[in-house]
Amino acid sequence: MSWSAVAKKDFTDALRSRAIWAISVVFILLSVVIAYVYGSFSADQLGTEEVTAEGLVFFLASNITLFVSITALVIAYKSIAGERESGSLKILLSLPHTRRDVLLGKVLGRGAVLAIPVVVALAIGAVVGSAMLGEVAAQALLALLVVSLVFTFAYVSVIVGLSAITGSTTRASMLTIGFFVLFEFLWGIVSIGIVWASNGFSLPQSTAAYPDWIFVVNQVPPSGAYTTFLYALVPGASGNAADIDAFYATPWLGAVVLLFWLVVPAALGYWRFSKADL
Repeated sequence: MSWSAVAKKDFTDALRSRAIWAISVVFILLSVVIAYVYGSFSADQLGTEEVTAEGLVFFLASNITLFVSITALVIAYKSIAGERESGSLKILLSLPHTRRDVLLGKVLGRGAVLAIPVVVALAIGAVVGSAMLGEVAAQALLALLVVSLVFTFAYVSVIVGLSAITGSTTRASMLTIGFFVLFEFLWGIVSIGIVWASNGFSLPQSTAAYPDWIFVVNQVPPSGAYTTFLYALVPGASGNAADIDAFYATPWLGAVVLLFWLVVPAALGYWRFSKADL
């Protein structure tokens, strides 16, 4: 399989980045600190109803979204645009690789690089936290691992897809940073703006009066879908869908949104990439 050769080479090349290892070490240390804090503090100190092994899962998950999104930008924004700009992509395509092989290989190779610190950090954090709590929520921890890996590959797929749209690393960086800022920092404002416009250019008197469909809007960012999907797999967790009486208000919506981010941006990037003049 030609795409596997591209993925293997990309995986090996990305591992040489000192920036990735530095960010990964910081992330792993943060996971240990978060697990230790959760296991050491009382529910009142943490601002939670109770300290449980399942709660540890969501505490660890809070560290995943920012790390994955930032690191995906670092390792993937030049994945295709950089090779087009330098001309090395022509050499790669002179081998028995199609453009689809290149894009798929980049997603899998760089996703695997990012998956390593995610798995290590979650494993160490789970051991530390579970040891301090004196109990293990095996099913919840497995759910955290699965959802985190899906989120990791989805985010890398988005960034590689954006990189495939252009042959300039400058434009690729602008596209990827713009995506990150919009969906990780500004989406709350966008969400409120949609409610404001749909409510006759005024906001409801309280958050309880917000329309039910705002739940769907809030799942659009990959990080929001990640947390919601996690609620679907952790036993006894309901999340913010519990108070909404609508057929779409289900934590499984997070899985659908993550699948969208995993497939659609890469597909659109490939469509543009396949027509590009190298």
